[in-house]
Amino acid sequence: MILKETVAAEQAGMRLDDGAALLFEALSKTRVRRIVDLGGCAVNGTMVRVASRTLRQGDEIVLGVMEPERFKELVYTAETVIYEDKDLVGVCKPAGFNSQRTPYQLKGTVEYAIGVYMKCSASGEPVRIIHRLDRGTSGVMLFPKNRTAAARLSQLLKEGRVEKRYLALVTGTPPAGEWLVDQPIAKVGSARYGVARPGKEAQTGFRVVAQGDGAALLEAQPFTGRTHQIRVHLNHCGLPIVGDSTYGGVAAARMMLHCRSMAFEGQDGQVVTVTAEPDEEYQQICGQKAVFGF
Repeated sequence: MILKETVAAEQAGMRLDDGAALLFEALSKTRVRRIVDLGGCAVNGTMVRVASRTLRQGDEIVLGVMEPERFKELVYTAETVIYEDKDLVGVCKPAGFNSQRTPYQLKGTVEYAIGVYMKCSASGEPVRIIHRLDRGTSGVMLFPKNRTAAARLSQLLKEGRVEKRYLALVTGTPPAGEWLVDQPIAKVGSARYGVARPGKEAQTGFRVVAQGDGAALLEAQPFTGRTHQIRVHLNHCGLPIVGDSTYGGVAAARMMLHCRSMAFEGQDGQVVTVTAEPDEEYQQICGQKAVFGF
């Protein structure tokens, strides 16, 4: 829920948390401070992380109010980072976490956790988001450590020179052991995409990894980078992803889409491959569908 109010003369000169608690009557001062701490407060369009900031008449306060039970802490350490060199950090994003800040939060996102990790490692560099995974998707995310690396990796992504491979647990029977979907994708709702014309060119390759009771584990390789591409193409094939309620998937504890690896040519000409195997929960849900073998 997004709340907006404008500071009147009565609140001018107050601390942000005091003034906001008066303007937003349903929120206590403690709740306002929590929202500020999570990164869910903006004043005049700029995120504010200090609850003691002084308000001025005419300031516009925007609060992103998130249910307390939705917040989960995310921390990366040297032990949990899956790849690191002088130019790049690779991590495994868990399902259920946002890749980057939202109007509701900064803390509890991969962006924030990487920022803390990079500060602790004394890199002094800001977090640069060059690609994203949906909140429900888990798997490999890459973060460049400097501007040069960010520009290079962004260009490789734009040119389709980063090989991405996903695992998707779907219901239904695959049409073949391997196949290619070459169908355009367009926005068909406020938060939905679909195969439609006119639309943006999109190609995804699929390969069967294992099959079980009315379900199959597929490897998906997107050759383009459209929003929800794998989810849309699988739904188009009559193979919705388990846990993907947006595109007709059966209910599950999580959406069963996982970015298993990303690979690209490093500056020295050697191929860099960053891999993250699915976690225990992913494997358990596959087992419930009698899908094994990865």
